[in-house]
Amino acid sequence: MGTAEKSTVHSMVVTLASMISLLTLCPPFVILLWYTMVHADGSIALSWEYFKQHGFQGLKTIWPLPSLTAWKIIFSYGFFEAVLQLALPGKRVEGPISPNGNIPVYKANGMQAYVVTLVTYLSLWWFGIFNPAIVYDHLGEIYSALIVGSFVFCILLHIKGYLVPSSTDSGSSGNLIIDFYWGMELYPRIGKSFDIKVFTNCRFGMMSWAVLSLTYCIKQYEEIGHVSDSMLVNTILMLVYVSKFFWWESGYWNTMDIAHDRAGFYICWGCLVWVPSVYTSPGMYLVNHPVNLGLSLALSILAAGLLCIYINYDCDWQRQHFRKTNGRCSIWGKTPSKILASYQTTKGETKTSLLLTSGWWGLARHFHYVPEILASFFWTAPALFSHCLPYFYVVYLTILLTDRAKRDDDRCSTKYGKYWKMYCQRVPYRIVPGVY
Repeated sequence: MGTAEKSTVHSMVVTLASMISLLTLCPPFVILLWYTMVHADGSIALSWEYFKQHGFQGLKTIWPLPSLTAWKIIFSYGFFEAVLQLALPGKRVEGPISPNGNIPVYKANGMQAYVVTLVTYLSLWWFGIFNPAIVYDHLGEIYSALIVGSFVFCILLHIKGYLVPSSTDSGSSGNLIIDFYWGMELYPRIGKSFDIKVFTNCRFGMMSWAVLSLTYCIKQYEEIGHVSDSMLVNTILMLVYVSKFFWWESGYWNTMDIAHDRAGFYICWGCLVWVPSVYTSPGMYLVNHPVNLGLSLALSILAAGLLCIYINYDCDWQRQHFRKTNGRCSIWGKTPSKILASYQTTKGETKTSLLLTSGWWGLARHFHYVPEILASFFWTAPALFSHCLPYFYVVYLTILLTDRAKRDDDRCSTKYGKYWKMYCQRVPYRIVPGVY
């Protein structure tokens, strides 16, 4: 494709202003979040008082420099995950046809990599080879190193997309900031077999979520001699959610993140920095704020969270099963209703797709976001409500998924035209049935 796939919904001034804001504000926010969770009792008010007194100099004071230990941890972890991505066996999986007619090919070994990673990490701790508490102790330095290193990574990715793109699904919008933010390439690779977005999104980003969850548990155990029930509930729900992700990883390769969003700051920096820092933040808070929930409340929160994760999984399963069987299946005990939609590729070829209007997908066009948001609430709820900052991820996720639902609707409307209008008439609500 000759130009970038992204089209701006707002004016160019608003678009560029919002991108520059995210490029400049996200890095200090990561450090502020870590500082407030770890050194300011999780209290926004305490951090606010500190910065009222010290101003911008206060930010410079609390911002840790990337240490040699931090770089060693990051590179060891990244190298280990890259080796697993290349070396572990896996089923050959084809991704969706790209706008330029390319079909990406993947090796589905995410679950194997996930199991090997967690077993290795726990074994290193159990046998006294490496103490994961060190990761927590150097967390600020690690985030600082990730912020810098990931910016450099995105710059190199931008240069690669400009000089040596991996496929024809690449190109420039003509604006440097937009190209850096959204990315130049849809499927950047090193050689033929190492997919960069699979590494950044799945093997570094999502895997770090699970690794840090275990890290927080171990750190709390070493601090107080046991793991609180609140930390256990938080960790179990997060690990179940991440396990679900890797079990379904090949399905993730069909989603907007991989199949439509290019590899730029938005996706790659976000997965390399934002996921390990923000997504894990409820557990980061609980390390120094163990809450005794009691058996009844702990089990209630755990059950509610597990139910939400299951529904989220079942939503994805229904859609995948429907696509795999070409609509010849049963959903909720009935033959699914569907719309046969046709569309044209950029090459002018006419293709068809089946749009599912049954099961969870008959309730709302993006109903699967509801249990995902609720699951995030339930793995944060063990922190109770002394401070609001642990719930930042819940708020952020709600905004992110609401925006993603709109972007996906806009994309489908452009792609399917009148068939999408038919679909919206049959499934009128975007996310929450009867509400939105």
